Amino acid sequence: MTQAPARGLSAYFAVTAAYWAFMLTDGALRMLILLDFHAMGFSPVQLAYLFVLYEIAGMVTNLSAGWIAARFGLASTLYAGLSLQIVALLALTQLDPSWQIATTVVFVMLVQGLSGVAKDLAKMSSKSAVKLLAPATGDGLFRWVAVLTGSKNAIKGMGFLLGAGLLASFGFMTAVLGMALILSLILITVVVAMPPGLPTGRKGAKFSEVFSKSRNVNWLSAARVFLFGARDIWFVVGIPIYFYAVFSDGSHEGNRAAFFLIGSFMAIWTILYGIVQASAPRILKAASRSEAELIGAARTWALLLMGVPALLALAVLFTDGPAPWLTATLVAGLLGFGAIFAVNSSLHSYLILAFTQAERVTMDVGFYYMANAGGRLMGTLLSGLTYQLGGLPACLATAATMVALSALAAGQLRHRPEPTINHA
Repeated sequence: MTQAPARGLSAYFAVTAAYWAFMLTDGALRMLILLDFHAMGFSPVQLAYLFVLYEIAGMVTNLSAGWIAARFGLASTLYAGLSLQIVALLALTQLDPSWQIATTVVFVMLVQGLSGVAKDLAKMSSKSAVKLLAPATGDGLFRWVAVLTGSKNAIKGMGFLLGAGLLASFGFMTAVLGMALILSLILITVVVAMPPGLPTGRKGAKFSEVFSKSRNVNWLSAARVFLFGARDIWFVVGIPIYFYAVFSDGSHEGNRAAFFLIGSFMAIWTILYGIVQASAPRILKAASRSEAELIGAARTWALLLMGVPALLALAVLFTDGPAPWLTATLVAGLLGFGAIFAVNSSLHSYLILAFTQAERVTMDVGFYYMANAGGRLMGTLLSGLTYQLGGLPACLATAATMVALSALAAGQLRHRPEPTINHA
C-alpha cells in the first residue's frame, strides 16, 4: 500500500482534528436550538425557519468557497470557518427572553446563517485537502475520504448528545458560552500546530471556474440534492417533534427526560451513520472493484434506501396512535435508513473526488457541496411544512420520493467522464 508523505499525513490529521472540533459544536448547537425553542412553544414551521438561513448560507458559501480556497489557500478557509463559528456562538449569548417571537426568530436565523457559512468553509477545506493529500494508488482516496467523513459524522452525533445533555444540565446560555471558549482554544492550537502540506492558493483563480463543465459532477450534484433532502425532511423537525410528543408528559422532569431520549437517538443515529460511512470501502469491496462498478453501485444503493422510508410511512399511517411497537419500529427502521444512507453518502463523497482534477478540486467540491446544502435547505423547509400538514407519514413518504429522484440522477453517471475544462 502506498503511503502518503509524512508531511501530508500530518496535515491530514491536523485538518481532521480541526473539523472534528467544529462538528462537535455544530451538532450540539443544532440540538440546543431545536429542543430549547420547541420547549418555548415554537411550531414545527417556526423551528424549520430557524435553520433556513443556515442552509441558504451554505449554498452561497460553497459556491464561493471553492474560489476563495483556490485564491487564498485551504488553511485560510479552515481557520475562517472555525473563527466564524466562535462568533456565532458568542452572538447567541445576546438572546433576550423579553424579545418578541418574530425578533427572536430573525435573530437566530441570522446567527444560524453565520454558522452555516462557518460550517461549509470548514467542510470544503477538509474534503478538498483529502484529494490533495491522499495516496494516489489503490483505494487510498476512498479510504481517506471515508475516514474523514465517517469520523466527522460520528463526532457530530456526539455533539447532538452533548447539546441535549448541556441543555438539561446547565441551560442554553452556559452551554453556548462554554462551547465558544473551548472552540477558541482549539482554533489557537490548530493555527500554531498546523504543519505545511496544504496549498497556499493561486492568484489567477477566476470565480467563473466554480461552475463545473463535467457531466458527471453535475449529475452527482443533482443526486446529492435529493439524497440529503430525503434525510433532512424527517431528521430536522419531523422525528424530534414526533418523539417529543411520545416521550414527554408536559412536566419539567418529563421534558428533561424527552430531551435526553431525543438527543440520544439522534446521537446514536449519527454515530452509526459515521461508523458505516467510514467502513463503506470495505462494505463495497472498493479495493477490488473498478470505478465503473462503484458508479453503478451509487444507483443500486439509492434504490435500496428508497424502500425504508416508504415502509415506515405506511406503518405510521395505518397505526392508531404512538404504540410502543411503532416507536421501536421507527427507531430500528431509521437506524437502518442511516446505515444504507451512509453507504450512499460515502460513495458520493468518493466519486466527487474521483471525477475532479487536482487543479479544480476546490471548485468542484465547492459546487458539489452547494448542491448538498441545497438538498438540506429543501429538506429543512419541507420537514416543518410536511409535518404540520400531514404528520410523520407525510415526512417519510416525501423522503422516499426524493430518494427515488436521487437514484434516477445517479443512473446518469458514466465511467470515464469527459475532461474537465480548465478556465485558468
